[in-house]
Amino acid sequence: MAEQTVSGETTHFLLGADVICPHPDASAEKARNVLAVETVPGELVGAQAAHQPAPGHPNSINFSFKQWGTELKNSMSSFRPGRGHGDSRKSVFYTNEDWELLDPNPKELEESMAQEERKKPAPEGSRGVTGSGFPFDLGRIPYKGKRPLKDMIGSYRNRHVSSEPSAEGVQSSSSKSASEVQLQVQSQQEELEQLKKDLSSQKELVRLLQQTVRSSQYDKYFASSRLSEGIPKDALELLHRKDEQILGLSGQLERLSLERESLQQEARTLKTKVGELSEQLGMLVETIQAKDEVIMKLSRRLSEGADGTSSTSGVPGSPTPASREQLELDRLKDNLQGYKTQNKFLNKEILELSALRRNAERRERDLMAKYSSLEAKLCQIESKYLILLQEMKTPVCSEEQGPSRDVIAQLLEDALQVEGSEQPEQAFVKPHLVSEYDIYGFRTVPEDDEEEKLVAKVRALDLKTLHLTETQEVSTGVKWENYFASIMNREMACSPELKSLIRAGIPHEHRSTVWKWCVDLHTRKFKDNTEPGYFQTLLQKALEKQNPASKQIELDLLRTLPTNKHYSCPTSEGIQKLRNVLLAFSWRNPDIGYCQGLNRLVAVALLYLEQEDAFWCLATIVEVFMPRDYYTKTLLGSQVDQRVFRDLMSEKLPRLHAHLDQYNVDYTLITFNWFLVVFVDSVVSDILFKIWDSFLYEGPKVIFRFALALFKYKEEEILKLQDSMAIFKYLRYFTRTILDARKLISISFGDLNPFPLRQIRNRRAYHLEKVRLELTELEAIREDFLRERDSSPDKGELVSDEEEDT
Repeated sequence: MAEQTVSGETTHFLLGADVICPHPDASAEKARNVLAVETVPGELVGAQAAHQPAPGHPNSINFSFKQWGTELKNSMSSFRPGRGHGDSRKSVFYTNEDWELLDPNPKELEESMAQEERKKPAPEGSRGVTGSGFPFDLGRIPYKGKRPLKDMIGSYRNRHVSSEPSAEGVQSSSSKSASEVQLQVQSQQEELEQLKKDLSSQKELVRLLQQTVRSSQYDKYFASSRLSEGIPKDALELLHRKDEQILGLSGQLERLSLERESLQQEARTLKTKVGELSEQLGMLVETIQAKDEVIMKLSRRLSEGADGTSSTSGVPGSPTPASREQLELDRLKDNLQGYKTQNKFLNKEILELSALRRNAERRERDLMAKYSSLEAKLCQIESKYLILLQEMKTPVCSEEQGPSRDVIAQLLEDALQVEGSEQPEQAFVKPHLVSEYDIYGFRTVPEDDEEEKLVAKVRALDLKTLHLTETQEVSTGVKWENYFASIMNREMACSPELKSLIRAGIPHEHRSTVWKWCVDLHTRKFKDNTEPGYFQTLLQKALEKQNPASKQIELDLLRTLPTNKHYSCPTSEGIQKLRNVLLAFSWRNPDIGYCQGLNRLVAVALLYLEQEDAFWCLATIVEVFMPRDYYTKTLLGSQVDQRVFRDLMSEKLPRLHAHLDQYNVDYTLITFNWFLVVFVDSVVSDILFKIWDSFLYEGPKVIFRFALALFKYKEEEILKLQDSMAIFKYLRYFTRTILDARKLISISFGDLNPFPLRQIRNRRAYHLEKVRLELTELEAIREDFLRERDSSPDKGELVSDEEEDT
């Protein structure tokens, strides 16, 4: 609090943490000008308005925002010189007085009212005066120690009574009885209680307003005075920031003090607990010592008793049978106690060994994770090494022959070797070798083309890198083990948990079981209507009697999966199984018989299923999943699905669809085979079998999902191509470059949602009618052409352009 005296006037300014006292002579007039109060014509302000009586109103408390404004003006005006008396220069909100609340009796109230009536000026001359908005005057009166509440009440009653002179005349003219006076006293006491409550609330309000006014007055005066003297505003802003920092640091200091006290209390509590535990420990140590002494005494007594028994055993008076039994019992008790002690120590050692084993297992897991990470990095480096060697190799057309070309050629030859039986020291210095076949039987590196061998080797290394990276995380195999443990004594059933597990991919060791369950789930209605041995019956009929499709089946057997060791030669174990399943199905469904593409579906199924299960898997795909005319001669269903896929491309991937249409690239020529054989020979084997996992469980909608996901995976690369031939060439092989199965699955089942099957069915029905109409028109045109050609008189003279050239 800073106090400034200007021409006999006392003004209090409330500061934050610093005290600033402006020069009294130089800035006195500036303060008067700054704190001047504007008055409305006809109104009194300052001390004159403060000494005027409050205007009479019928209610006991007259309180409004307009009167607050007037009180603020009066308070500001009281600081100016020449206004009011010297003893009443304080603000109307100055409330540093100590108020004393008393309970006056009726006699004191009447005397106080009479005294205030004599001091009060005539109310007629105060017309147009704006009085205080409060029912009591908190300023303009010099400090006189404690002020009794009865003076305040008398002043209030004086004002209240003066506002109703007519009522007072009527009251004085009529002589009332003592009972009426008593009732009036009671009402005055009730009003007094109400005034006490109002006084406490308004006193707090006045205190807050006083602080606000003083702060605003000082800020305005100090800013104007300092700015007029040329002090920069940065200093004022710095001052305010310092005040705010001081307040913030003060609050932080309080919080830290409270935290320190809590920590000290916690430390005292902990010290108390430590003392208690120390006492308990001392008691336990003493107890153990006492027990040890007892044990030693008992041992000495036992040894002394044994010596005495042995010395008296050969003389008359030897121990009786009862004493011998007692000795035997004591011996057994000693043995028991020894065994217990030994067991305790052994248990302790077992616990320690178990802890050591757990620590060793944890270190082993950490080392295995580190090893997998290092091996994955090694595979990445080797793939980059192969690509670098290929770029460094001198082109064939170059005539330069140098030692570097021979070195690079030798390095390429060593890098492209497959895993074999070589010495460990040789394998240490050579690049990492991959196996010749993967777990599904597909060849990882081709035999003929060196360029293709290099690309395949890089792809195999990248696949191994992804596999090693996945093993560091929570394996899907663990989740599948937990799932099978939860249904140990129950059959598998469709559920959201099983659906999410299948979408993430089925482990190699569980794929056969899950695929067989999926096939049985979809073909249950077929199997219920067939006799036992149905597959064997069809197979026997196919072997006994030739089928029109048998010739084509034999031609396609070795062309099914030539890169898979199970179907690579006529003597491979998968060739005969493939033949049996295709022949049996040709007799089951003579409308289709055999269609190129069915052989690849069966070949993939036979990698995990037996012949009969693979037969029913083919029946599920052809007769349940796909539309009716999907594998007929016209391939009507396949054509319809390509049009549906174009619609989905324009909806899900509009940028890519527009880009391909801009360069007139018909991508359905590429995707047609995807749908016909469910991505066989189109993607890497790891991704292929994950697609088949979801396909056998959910149906044909999965094909649309993964076809769109493949395009979305490489959308940015395709958009960069600006030539139709380059785009078409890229679309023919780009699916073989996609190796991250988790990312592809995330796009298929996450980014492409929603994907309702009802929408696909509706679009199939719509395009089916259009394709049928187009086929009908083409057939009519064909018949007209044939009829016209047959009826033409010079049909024998029609020759082709090639015949004319020859």
